[in-house]
Amino acid sequence: MGKITGIFILLCTLVSAENNMGPDKKQLQKDCLECHQKQQIPNEMVYRRYLSIYSTPVRIKEAMVAYLRNPQKEYSIMPPQFFLKFPMKENLNFEDERLIKDVELYLDAFDIKKKLTL
Repeated sequence: MGKITGIFILLCTLVSAENNMGPDKKQLQKDCLECHQKQQIPNEMVYRRYLSIYSTPVRIKEAMVAYLRNPQKEYSIMPPQFFLKFPMKENLNFEDERLIKDVELYLDAFDIKKKLTL
């Protein structure tokens, strides 16, 4: 009985979390994460790679925005083998404001500091 109750509470929590997703997060899901999920691109790995190369949120944001404005292999942080498995990013025709907002939301969603606990 306890397991059933636990599962029920977990499902209710997941459903309410999805319903509480703000319009910005829904936009991020539509603009970025939906495609990443279809292509099975590991977002955590991408974030960690940017973090290991650029180390600060400001520099990561600048690098991501620059790459998304002009996505080419030579500007990518990914190794050449990555593009054997995953397709090259198509150019996004987003306004700068929207692109920056999506990058900020992406960085916030995968921020490693939020996953650290003491």
